[in-house]
Amino acid sequence: MVTRGRRLQSRAGEKGGTATGPSPVDRARSGSKHHLLVDASGIPLAWTLTGGNRNDVTQLIPLLDRVPAVRGKVGRPRRRPDRVTADRGYDHDKYRRLLRELGITPEIARRKTEHGSGLGRARWVVERTFAWLHHFKRLLVRYDRRAEIHEAFLALGCCLVCFRRLERSF
Repeated sequence: MVTRGRRLQSRAGEKGGTATGPSPVDRARSGSKHHLLVDASGIPLAWTLTGGNRNDVTQLIPLLDRVPAVRGKVGRPRRRPDRVTADRGYDHDKYRRLLRELGITPEIARRKTEHGSGLGRARWVVERTFAWLHHFKRLLVRYDRRAEIHEAFLALGCCLVCFRRLERSF
């Protein structure tokens, strides 16, 4: 750290930043992980940014809490989905119980079972949204040291994905 003005700022040669951790793929490098919650058509509803070494399931409940209220029908606006479809990374009995207590039906593939559960028919929507987001090189490769800046670009990318989806529908 170097003192510049009144604040401590990182040097150009220092690596990493906040919300980074060892990559599960390449342990020599640190990286970040994007977590998304999308609707059935692939429009992002909530997103978070964590270090590359964080388990996916730790972000399940925070993502559900970040979903904004949905207006439309008369009465109290909905804040939670009816069901959540997720891959094996989210298979933990504790979180299945928490989802049921919130009134959400979990559709999560079980770990240590054969592939072919049929959830891939619904999971491809999330993977497609990740592909749309990673068309923005700034999100594909993290250049920013500060997590707030990278998360702001992630939010901007999600807004652009929403805008492009709405633009096509009109």
